[in-house]
Amino acid sequence: MDRLDLFPVSTKIEQDTLTIAGHDLASLADRYGTPLYLYDRATLDLSAKAYTDALAAHYPASSRVTYAGKAFLCKAIAQWTQTHDFFVDCTGEGEIGIAAAAGVPREHILVHGVNKSFADLRAALQHAGTIVVDNLTELQHIQSLITNYQLPPSLWLRLLPGVAVHTHHAHTQTGQHDSKFGMTREEILQAAQICQSANLPLNGIHFHQGSNFRDPEPLLPAIDLALDLAEEIGFAGEWHFCPGGGWGVAYHEDELPHPSLESYVKGIAEAVTEGCRARGLDLPHLHLEPGRSLVARAGVAVYRVGAVKKRGNKAWLLTDGGMADNPRFALYGARYSCLPVEAPGRERSERVSVAGPYCESGDVVIEDLPMPEVKEGELIAIPVAGAYHLSMSSNYNGARRPAVVWLEDGRARVIQRRETIANLFMRDE
Repeated sequence: MDRLDLFPVSTKIEQDTLTIAGHDLASLADRYGTPLYLYDRATLDLSAKAYTDALAAHYPASSRVTYAGKAFLCKAIAQWTQTHDFFVDCTGEGEIGIAAAAGVPREHILVHGVNKSFADLRAALQHAGTIVVDNLTELQHIQSLITNYQLPPSLWLRLLPGVAVHTHHAHTQTGQHDSKFGMTREEILQAAQICQSANLPLNGIHFHQGSNFRDPEPLLPAIDLALDLAEEIGFAGEWHFCPGGGWGVAYHEDELPHPSLESYVKGIAEAVTEGCRARGLDLPHLHLEPGRSLVARAGVAVYRVGAVKKRGNKAWLLTDGGMADNPRFALYGARYSCLPVEAPGRERSERVSVAGPYCESGDVVIEDLPMPEVKEGELIAIPVAGAYHLSMSSNYNGARRPAVVWLEDGRARVIQRRETIANLFMRDE
């Protein structure tokens, strides 16, 4: 498959240089500096439409898409979600604050978190329409606080289904028996009893099994378990069901084509529909949390090569970006690909590894990738950079987080400014 298929849908090679939405990446790098992150509106809109169309085609009742704030959240992205009428999944008062500042309506803010503090819960009770309850202690805290708020949010219970999806690393799995997330079947029933006794606004159930998976088969027993619990709890009429998300994307040309989200959505919709009919349950409002499959392909990271080191048959491209803006290789060995911005069609005559400037052996982004000979000062573009890069970025070694630019036909605008040295000591006393 063509490496270009990893890039945003508006990517082209024009006058022997990479462009996105008609914008020359070399010119953008000169204008905004590097490292630089670019988000393509056309790719985001296409992904959003694919999900909403698939749900409309395969699920006969109400459905909703939830954008995962943890993938990448800023005010501009939060505002974009509302052009598609999405929920925004927020973890903690920081993400809640971003969504609220962006004008996301209360009913579209959904709050997750495995150990919500009292501050998190107060922010959720003030700004959110839904809280996904992770544990019994949290439920007790909500019960102690909720009477102070006139418009209490709905409560969903997070189930630990005891089965994970297959992902490339254990750190991206969440549904297995020993996971830190969610409640067991017995705890779910206890939580439901507490809600019913205290007249708390319980109206949904949620689970999540892992991130960046391609086979929806392990979802089916978890859906059955969750629907059994919904029947036992007695959900009826207006109730909500979310079998999580985490559908995968291709990060490397070896993983192309991108996994079919149509088959993913269809499989879930049919399992929920048939499962509810078999149990005599009313069809719930079905919610999906696509995560990276909504936003990852829309993002591209642009780095400048500062030095090239030859080590036998291997070349190290040392760039100005790395683990401070993208820690995924260091965390769980994520694979990436890239292209040179100028003359990207050159013969791939070398095998290169791409590493950053930081004092850490784990500061690697790409290993052993066929590439043209790249010289010092050249730009490289790394696709599928839209999720879990900047949201997990850091100031390691005094790194300043890069500028983020939103691209549409005829328009490029900064949606996050590049951090400055002054930003690094703003919190110092």
